[in-house]
Amino acid sequence: PSPSSSTPGAEQREKQYRAHRGFGDRRGGVISARTYFYADEAKCDQHMETFLRCIDASSGSSEDGFSAIKLTALGRPQFLLQFSEVLVKWRRFFHQMAAEQGQAGRAALEMKLEAEKLQEALANLGIATKAESQNWFTGENLGVSGTVDLLDWNSLIDSRTKLSKLLLVPNMQTGQLEPLLSRFTEEEDLQMKRMLQRMDILAKRATEKGVRLMVDAEQSYFQPAISRLTLEMQRRFNRDRAIIFNTYQCYLKEAYDNVTVDVELSRREGWHFGTKLVRGAYMEQERERAAQIGYEDPINPTYEKTNEMYHRCLDYVLEEIKHSRKANVMVASHNEDTVKFTLRRMMELGIHPSEKKVCFGQLLGMCDQITFPLGQAGFPVYKYVPYGPVNEVLPYLSRRAQENRGFVQRANRERDLLWREVKRRLLAGSLFSPNH
Repeated sequence: PSPSSSTPGAEQREKQYRAHRGFGDRRGGVISARTYFYADEAKCDQHMETFLRCIDASSGSSEDGFSAIKLTALGRPQFLLQFSEVLVKWRRFFHQMAAEQGQAGRAALEMKLEAEKLQEALANLGIATKAESQNWFTGENLGVSGTVDLLDWNSLIDSRTKLSKLLLVPNMQTGQLEPLLSRFTEEEDLQMKRMLQRMDILAKRATEKGVRLMVDAEQSYFQPAISRLTLEMQRRFNRDRAIIFNTYQCYLKEAYDNVTVDVELSRREGWHFGTKLVRGAYMEQERERAAQIGYEDPINPTYEKTNEMYHRCLDYVLEEIKHSRKANVMVASHNEDTVKFTLRRMMELGIHPSEKKVCFGQLLGMCDQITFPLGQAGFPVYKYVPYGPVNEVLPYLSRRAQENRGFVQRANRERDLLWREVKRRLLAGSLFSPNH
């Protein structure tokens, strides 16, 4: 990425959303995720072709297949940085307004701004006259109830409106008004459109083939844009069933807010919510970048807090499945306690495995002692298989092998279980036939 100072308006960009040379290679400290680099548009087309082949392969090998894709492989990450900053600034502005209306500390979905007061505040800040904001709200049918919540607020900078090009928001540090969207050059505009086109092609192929498309989560400074683009795909393709799945990283402090806001949007608009829940793969790198560049660490302080967050998000989605049967979740976890927690809650909520609203995922070669019993008990369970050109997949696999050295305890447990089963079968005289 080019140094931030050469980009117009970059001085005003927030630290977290600037391109930094030191973190240009995003593999540093990352062992559990693939990383892509932007070379040129032709390379993005190649990645798209690889993703299409994977969708075809999933369709051929499994009735309810999944295929995972990464958005940084489909376009220039610089656009994702810029768009993420816009989304975060806009959301932060909402929270600032909510605080001024005495609602600080409430859960994201419980903050409701009084439309009258909001219009006055926008007029006082010089952002929009009362007539202008009245016009925005009527155009989007907002504030009809007299209040505006975060979902209403987000819809104002929806890709369907031109407003974001005109909006000014106050910079918290300087108190100055700044344009929300730094103007894209024509080339950047084209790059953005191409990325959206590639996503569209993949979603259409997945729908045709009956394969569900999981959009992988990436670094926190790209994630707001990735989630928002995935949400737009869900709105279009998840009308009848969940084809597009968004990934939520539960090591992020904001994970619960993100899950609840998106579930509520799916409720209001009547589409099927699909999610994969993970703990998160970029912790060391995220922490180092935040410390070096000087912004707040986005990650939960402890593993326990992340566990708590995972179970809280999962429970919310399971409750939604019970309530509407329109939510779907993949529990992507190697943690036995999390799997047990899910099974217990499914029983309590009356969610049967055969509904296939809840499925499980583990990486190929890891935690078979979790995967196989789940499959034998009739739960939809998947093995996550890396795919792509050999020279790109091998470094990832070698990093995973290195990571797995830390799983000695788990490997020992697997060995003990296998040994116990061999002894049981020997004693029962049924070494090769497990069912007797």
